Amino acid sequence: FVMQSESDKRAFTIVERYAGESSQKYHLEDPYWQTFDKYVIPLLDKPMDLRRYNELDTSKEVKVEQDPSLWEAVKKHQSQS
Repeated sequence: FVMQSESDKRAFTIVERYAGESSQKYHLEDPYWQTFDKYVIPLLDKPMDLRRYNELDTSKEVKVEQDPSLWEAVKKHQSQS
């Protein structure tokens, strides 16, 4: 998916989904990707922000670690708005 920010029309996010580690490795080693980087990187006004996430299996219970201090910080920030 290619997505564009609503607030900054110059900001884009590309989301890629791979079946496994080997699929991603194949993609990164593909000659097309090498061409993409050489073309796109000079157009950027700051370095790419690459992040890696694991897809959640929502057919099972999803557990999220809770940090009470984080929620207190969120509440404090929201009350200042």
